[in-house]
Amino acid sequence: MPPEQDANEVLTSLRHERKNGWMRRIVLAAIAVLVVFGLVRAYRRIDATAVWDALSRLPWWTPLVLLVLLVARQVLNAAPLAIFLPGVGLYRCTINDLSASTAAAFAPAPSDMVLRVAMFRSWNLSTESALAATTMNAVTFFIARFSAPLLGFALLPFLKVSPGLRLFDLLSLAVAAALIVGVLLVHRSQEWAATLGRLFGKTVRIIRRRTDPEKWAETMRGFQANMATDLSRRFPRAVLVSYAVVLIDLLMLVITLRAMGVTPDQLPAVELAAAYLFAFPLTMFPAQGLGIMDSAMIASLAQTAGDGILEPSLAALLVWRTFTVAGPFALGTIALALWKRTPPPA
Repeated sequence: MPPEQDANEVLTSLRHERKNGWMRRIVLAAIAVLVVFGLVRAYRRIDATAVWDALSRLPWWTPLVLLVLLVARQVLNAAPLAIFLPGVGLYRCTINDLSASTAAAFAPAPSDMVLRVAMFRSWNLSTESALAATTMNAVTFFIARFSAPLLGFALLPFLKVSPGLRLFDLLSLAVAAALIVGVLLVHRSQEWAATLGRLFGKTVRIIRRRTDPEKWAETMRGFQANMATDLSRRFPRAVLVSYAVVLIDLLMLVITLRAMGVTPDQLPAVELAAAYLFAFPLTMFPAQGLGIMDSAMIASLAQTAGDGILEPSLAALLVWRTFTVAGPFALGTIALALWKRTPPPA
């Protein structure tokens, strides 16, 4: 079967997901309502005037520094795609990643994947290889996301206040371990890849009766064929780059808090890093866990530094979220404009 026909089948399958779009929207709306309700209850004792005062003290140079770090963050975010698509180049992969993220934010699924495929085709790339690389790009970030608490546990001896038993973070580490095992098994052989694909298909069929496990098995065989070459070298590099994205986010938050006037004596960087790393798996929720992750972090920081940290912390999170959530959308718009001017790889 020609690659173009396979790609068309992939896109057709993705378009069928739109039928479940309304249900997902209802679920996301319900989550948003619960988050807003939780924020109102959690922040009742916060002085809104103090938050505004903290924002007004933000030095003029802070947004410029954050913008530079944001660009570096987005380039690193696309670096695993470049690692899994050798020869394409970091610039094209960054254009692709930013554009797809923006499409996903403003249009229903699978708009991001349709746009990715259109870009790959315009650059004369194999659609199958590109889709496999895109999948690995997502998997490596998921591993970094769910294993971030491991770095938090490493900081425990340096914390003033023990965070207590963290069952959610232990579960998150288990998810990261399962993903790593899955990648290693797929890399081992096409038979293992087919077995995992069949298992995933049977699991999905519990929810979607029309799912064909054998089709999933064949898809995983093709995925293995496209990714097996040199995966043992590329995979660790991609995971390390994904960790760098997590740490740049943390650096942006530290800079913003310090710019708000929160000194190391009030809140040591190690305490902030632990709160951030333990809460980072919550970015799996919509809009990178907006509201949910922030509430968890503020509660942790207040436990460490007292209620006096609430207002500047909330102000810092507002600025940080503006750059890390809204910033990529602005860069994605620019990336879309640059797409047509980007020639195919030589």
